[in-house]
Amino acid sequence: MALSRRDALILAGIGVAAAAAGAVVAPRVLRSRAGAAALRAARFTGLDGTARSIEDWQGKVLVCNFWATWCPPCREEIPLLVSERDALASKGLEIVGIAVDSAPNVIEFTKTTKISYPILIAETSGIELMRELGNRSGALPYTVFVDRGGAIVKRKLGALHQRELERILQDLLSS
Repeated sequence: MALSRRDALILAGIGVAAAAAGAVVAPRVLRSRAGAAALRAARFTGLDGTARSIEDWQGKVLVCNFWATWCPPCREEIPLLVSERDALASKGLEIVGIAVDSAPNVIEFTKTTKISYPILIAETSGIELMRELGNRSGALPYTVFVDRGGAIVKRKLGALHQRELERILQDLLSS
């Protein structure tokens, strides 16, 4: 049975739309997977000097917050991150601070600032990792949200705000 001209045009239109959607979505999906792989592969030093990786928190909802001691917006959002981590850790949330700074600066800063979540030191290698994760400018603060399966689901350049963070975490923790 031959297709009518109308049916053939409809099928062709659907095919073109599917191809266009694939061309738009595929690079984002592939970049997200590549970014997640780069994040999982990265090795950092914890404040106690031990080697750590993001995989240490596999199965949790992760908020990976890139920051520096010299960055005022980074410093301003720390109390919000502490508060959310303390409130939601029992539901499977972990916040990991990834310092794009020197170890002595971070250690000195954390002596006077109460931070209840893990801090990892990336030094300048954190800038390249941020770029692989979609932050082309390398600006701070930069936050990457990772679901329980290890997929990057959201990125945020700039300081987080309470309502925004609560909404994102509610969505991630309920799925």
